[in-house]
Amino acid sequence: MGLADFFTDVVSSLGFAEAQAEAPAADAETSTPKDESAEKTEEASEESSETESAEDTPEESSEETSEEAPEEEADADEDEEEEEEEEEEEPEDIKPKLEEECANSAKCAPYKHHYDECVERVTRQEEDEDYKGPKEDCVEEFFHLTHCATACAAPKLWRELK
Repeated sequence: MGLADFFTDVVSSLGFAEAQAEAPAADAETSTPKDESAEKTEEASEESSETESAEDTPEESSEETSEEAPEEEADADEDEEEEEEEEEEEPEDIKPKLEEECANSAKCAPYKHHYDECVERVTRQEEDEDYKGPKEDCVEEFFHLTHCATACAAPKLWRELK
């Protein structure tokens, strides 16, 4: 199989479906009748074509509904699956609870103490309008406390997950 054959096969496999449309119905109004008898004949033919199309409509509509029914059933099945997935309870994430317990434990007490002191200093600086010194943040203290709490909670979390 040559390279050209390969590309031809790829292009044909990705080929698009042909769009097909029905031709518009011929309007009797577009043609100009020459006398009244021709008008009556055309009106009679229009009425007969209308009754024929009315007879064809129930068949077409039943075909259309039969085609739409599988789509509606598929949509209903998808909705039911989504509802079932939503109804399934997700397990509670215990990591935040474990980290909070560890942050308040004796193991991380020094880090929590430094963080709390920093928060107090920053709060006082923000409240004091006359303070013109460097603005402080507690990012470093927060990371130390978070690292300690995560390191403490990790073994407990793994025990729970097994």
